[in-house]
Amino acid sequence: MSRDVSPRLVIGVRDSGVGGLTVARCIRDALPHASLLYFADTAHVPYGERTPDEIRHYALNISRFLIQNGATTLIFACNTSSALALELARQTFDVPIYGTIEPGARAAVETSRSGRIGVLATQATVSSGVYSQWIKQFRPAAQVWEIACPEFVPLVESENTDSDAARKAAEKYLAPLLEANCDTVVLGCTHYPLLLPVLRAAAPHLNFVDPAQALACELKSRLNERCEYSHDAPDALGATRDIFFASGDSDGLRGWIDKLLPQPAPDIRRGPVFDLDAGFRIQDA
Repeated sequence: MSRDVSPRLVIGVRDSGVGGLTVARCIRDALPHASLLYFADTAHVPYGERTPDEIRHYALNISRFLIQNGATTLIFACNTSSALALELARQTFDVPIYGTIEPGARAAVETSRSGRIGVLATQATVSSGVYSQWIKQFRPAAQVWEIACPEFVPLVESENTDSDAARKAAEKYLAPLLEANCDTVVLGCTHYPLLLPVLRAAAPHLNFVDPAQALACELKSRLNERCEYSHDAPDALGATRDIFFASGDSDGLRGWIDKLLPQPAPDIRRGPVFDLDAGFRIQDA
């Protein structure tokens, strides 16, 4: 049975920094012949301490930039942006846009036996309450504890995930979830899977849910339903080509690409900075 296949599936992945590479890695595993356009907004990381208006401003402008550069599907690989800007982006742009929160909440509900679920996230995501809303939509009787973890993102961005500071932070943020007898914890920020070794060491009996895995499965299923993806690389495209943009410092991005998406000489470029007071501008190279 023949089917029409898009000759170029280009997935735009955007995050406040390097955390979205955990999502990009899952997408690469699920859709190996897709091309990735990755945008790390390192000029404004971390998003968890920024206002909702700032987050929406960055999310919409970066989304527009990725679409203008060829993205045919967008991934909000940032829980904070998914919580505060996903629906607005869907109303604004005429391409499929996927977020992390709904798949993560569904996976947590399917994983938890007791219905006592913890969420580790940024302050902005916790303040939105969106994980509790989705989890209770899937499982009304569930009990949810959301914990803000402001120390985690800087630890990941600086590649200090295997440090005493990381271990102490993990123990501190997990303590109230252990006290509440949670059996499942959602990693409600895409940076946090990079801290899984210290999290598992601090609480080996907990089930940690990475929404990126559920999102990648959902994306693959949706694309297959719409006949927009083939498991065979299209002849016209050949090898995939990934491009990485950073609005600020790119050293951490380069380091995590080497660890998570190893490829010879990754194409890393200086991206635009969408400051609230400056509008659209490009940094000097």
